[in-house]
Amino acid sequence: MHDAMVIALGSPIQVGIYDQRGDLIEAITSDKVGSDALPEIFDELLQRYQFGRLIYANGPGSFMGIKVTYLFLKTLSILQKIPLFALDGFFFNENHPIKAYGKLYFVKNSNTISLSPLEQPILRAFELPRNIDAKNFNTDNAPYYGIDAVG
Repeated sequence: MHDAMVIALGSPIQVGIYDQRGDLIEAITSDKVGSDALPEIFDELLQRYQFGRLIYANGPGSFMGIKVTYLFLKTLSILQKIPLFALDGFFFNENHPIKAYGKLYFVKNSNTISLSPLEQPILRAFELPRNIDAKNFNTDNAPYYGIDAVG
């Protein structure tokens, strides 16, 4: 059994395949939108791997990226009976700010994610970890948007 991890909070979309020890054995990137990229990537991966877990970055980040990824993986999880887990986006960028809009950025202090104005934030790209540990996975896999809907 292998694990699949998806980061689709921005471009490019990244998918990592991990072995039973939690080591990254394959990384796939795509500049396509999630609704195009994920079916193509997983169509090929499901022919080569049997997955024990699906893990994704559930936010904050691109609202559409989060929605599409969650719906795709949740559907795959139900149909294939594969547990779905989540990690917040800060896990993938060493806890650096994540762009929201304008001069507002998501920041994480301890377990609290907030929206803060930052003039010159130090940003870091999202990266697949070289190794994963199941103790970091969150079973609350609902998307985290970080901003309420605007009416």
